[in-house]
Amino acid sequence: MADLTDTIAVVTGAASGLGAATARALAQRGAKVALLDFNLDGAAALATEIGGKAYEVDVSSARSGEAAFDRLVADLGRPKILVHCAGIAPGKKILGKSGVMPLEDFERGIAVNLVGTFNMLRLAARHMAENEPDVESQRGVIVVTASVAAFEGQIGQASYSASKGGVVGLVMPAARELAAHGIRVMGIAPGIFETPMLMNMSEEVQKGLFASVPFPHRLGRPEEYSDLVLSIIDNPMLNGTVIRLDGALRMQPR
Repeated sequence: MADLTDTIAVVTGAASGLGAATARALAQRGAKVALLDFNLDGAAALATEIGGKAYEVDVSSARSGEAAFDRLVADLGRPKILVHCAGIAPGKKILGKSGVMPLEDFERGIAVNLVGTFNMLRLAARHMAENEPDVESQRGVIVVTASVAAFEGQIGQASYSASKGGVVGLVMPAARELAAHGIRVMGIAPGIFETPMLMNMSEEVQKGLFASVPFPHRLGRPEEYSDLVLSIIDNPMLNGTVIRLDGALRMQPR
């Protein structure tokens, strides 16, 4: 088990869901956590609870991302861990009853989920590369969040699936390139988890999703995502791949 005492860890989307669970788990292991979120109030409330610091960020914006990293590095120091959980789940048919999907609706999913992932990864890597290497010659660990929708996108998920498919495609080339700097890059593709994103769906939709998970026959818990993050951090041989965390779920067309 890696010693995370006083290790600087950045978690995006930290105000709720998978990000909040991960921020708590890292803090419990002794890390100093920078909580980044568009929802600054939510991130600040959790930061107070776990002894971290909160920063407002629009992950899709170069200027916003750079400013957030400059502030957190000045306050805490260079990060050794990034867990990127920020994202949105836009849903709209390419050609629905109301007509063709506006291009900007597709672009928004790509901007937040894919461009935002790359933005946070590049900024974290920039600072991690200056860290002193540990006994494994490692300077940092980056974990990004994809989705099972990257592999079995449903009807109405064109933007979401394309963006998460891009995240999957980013992991290997990033891991290969950043290996020269001692930085590992991993991805997690969650299935259906108990997050605000899902809880905002109708009860009927939630029941249908619940029934589709083979085993365990329930929704995933955010703590199960954070447990996997810690396992990735602890195991230096995990690099350059995306792990499905889905209870053997394979999404149906609708």
